[in-house]
Amino acid sequence: MWRECEKLQDYIVRIRRGLHEIPETGFDLPETRAFICAELDKLGLTYKKNEGDSGIIGEIKGGAPGKTILLRADIDALPVKEDTGLPFASKHDGKMHACGHDSHAAMLIGALKVLNEHKDELRGNVRFVFQTAEEISKGSQIAIKEGVMDGVDAVFGLHIGSILGPSLPSGTLSVVPGCCMASFDRFAITVKGNGCHGSTPEKGVDPISIACNIVLSLQEITTREIAGTKPAVLTVGMINGGFAYNIIPSEVKIEGTIRAVEEPVRRQLAKRIEEISKGIAAAFRGSVDFLMDWGAPPVVNDPVMAALAAEAAAKVLGAEHVVTTQDAPNMGGEDFAYYLAEKPGAFMFLSSADPAKHSDTPHHNPKFMIDEDVLWKGSAVFVAITEDYLGPESA
Repeated sequence: MWRECEKLQDYIVRIRRGLHEIPETGFDLPETRAFICAELDKLGLTYKKNEGDSGIIGEIKGGAPGKTILLRADIDALPVKEDTGLPFASKHDGKMHACGHDSHAAMLIGALKVLNEHKDELRGNVRFVFQTAEEISKGSQIAIKEGVMDGVDAVFGLHIGSILGPSLPSGTLSVVPGCCMASFDRFAITVKGNGCHGSTPEKGVDPISIACNIVLSLQEITTREIAGTKPAVLTVGMINGGFAYNIIPSEVKIEGTIRAVEEPVRRQLAKRIEEISKGIAAAFRGSVDFLMDWGAPPVVNDPVMAALAAEAAAKVLGAEHVVTTQDAPNMGGEDFAYYLAEKPGAFMFLSSADPAKHSDTPHHNPKFMIDEDVLWKGSAVFVAITEDYLGPESA
């Protein structure tokens, strides 16, 4: 079946470009859902719209009883202003598919087209989900509440780009057993002081000074409290405070992220951020409101499912274009982890880094582009995995 995907290349590209023009963020993606539903209707697929967000869950029932495989695509975009110059660039100012979720949806639709046309040959069912809010690590949990995992035996997801960076040539797939991505969580610290005139700082409590001390001290956690053999990242990505050069404000906001590949390290990072920030604020006569916004745990691929995916991908791409090892887990995160916490499966990466096509720009960049030539291959990998997992009706 998977060989038919190559004939769908233009179709998949058209879908990807259509979605690229209408990026939406978070949970509420009305245009994106309408676009995808219109395509699913054309294919005659059965699906339901989520009640809790703009997600879509559907199923293709095979010709004979068997297992149920879940295929997932995320569909939300990022709050990034596009700067690619593409003729199909974002029509929504300040929003962009800068992480390739438009291509994920397109590749899944391509796979579903082929699988639906051959559903009578399948022994089992193909569940599918178009998931919102991956960028804020909340969408998969909503999909699970909506019943996406009910009766599922295995789950697979595919991300454009390489977990190993731009070193992998375009069209190479990586799928590794065990932990392949870190947890990712957000912390928010509100430093509270007492505002006053800049000429008389002794009359107030300076939250800017406190915030600076907090940011510098937080870096000591990973360098002095976490073993060097335990991967961990703590990044402060945003500081907001003040409104005039000669006024000490009453409040400063700090936000950042933590990453870890082990749950105890993840919890220790969060605990110490709160303790240190509150302790420093108290030492300088201020206070802190602390929020830990738990995102997603580490992405841990099932070894058996990762091997199945690698073997299926090798049929499509050639064994020389399938990578099954990595030196260390990628410190990026993915809420696909929640699916893997419930059922065995594997999360894969399809490289689209081709400098000649300006498609080696990092994800989350305003100039991010992909090599569209790989799109049919992503669809074919989904189909090949499904064929191998469910097996033909005659098996």
